[in-house]
Amino acid sequence: MPSLNYTKELFRRSNTILMFGLLGLVLALIVSFVQPLRYSSAIRLLIFQNLGPSVDAYTASRSVERVAEDLSTIIYTSTFFDQVIASGFRVDVNTFPKEDNKRRRVWTQTVDANVSHGSGLLTIATYHTDIAQAEQLVRAIAFVLTQHVKEYTSGGNVDIRLVDAPLNSVWPVKPNIFANIISGFFLGCLVGAAYILLELERIRRRHQFVHED
Repeated sequence: MPSLNYTKELFRRSNTILMFGLLGLVLALIVSFVQPLRYSSAIRLLIFQNLGPSVDAYTASRSVERVAEDLSTIIYTSTFFDQVIASGFRVDVNTFPKEDNKRRRVWTQTVDANVSHGSGLLTIATYHTDIAQAEQLVRAIAFVLTQHVKEYTSGGNVDIRLVDAPLNSVWPVKPNIFANIISGFFLGCLVGAAYILLELERIRRRHQFVHED
């Protein structure tokens, strides 16, 4: 059997690859719509730290960024969650399971915190099937951070201010259906290409075995 041109064979069987890609797309759609559609509400907080006139600008900037990173980690803790629930905002506690492990997992999936590198900007987003609940959650988080920042930082020279009010999404943002479709189609095409290559290799080995006999 002449040596196979795998690239040529892949192009010749592109319909098979396309079929796998469409199958992956359909599976991605099914998985996306099985999950509840969630909206987002996001705020931005600016962190200040007074280190005195003897500290240079670069060191001060790095220190503020470190504080922001520490706070972005603390947000996911159970202690912080309890303070959010007790903050007085209209947060539906029934959203979160009573079991500690499950509650932590749901809370981690509900909130997202990111630090803008090189600055003291902390962006916090919350996700919920009810946009009003997402906004209440993000407002509660901002309240706890601004009112209890000294409990979560080592020094008393840190201040947090809300610089961007909650921005609510118009459409559901999770799951990201468009990204899932693209990923499903791409992965499906890869599986299709791998399937064809395995088939070609199996045929090549079979012919080689026959000719050796």
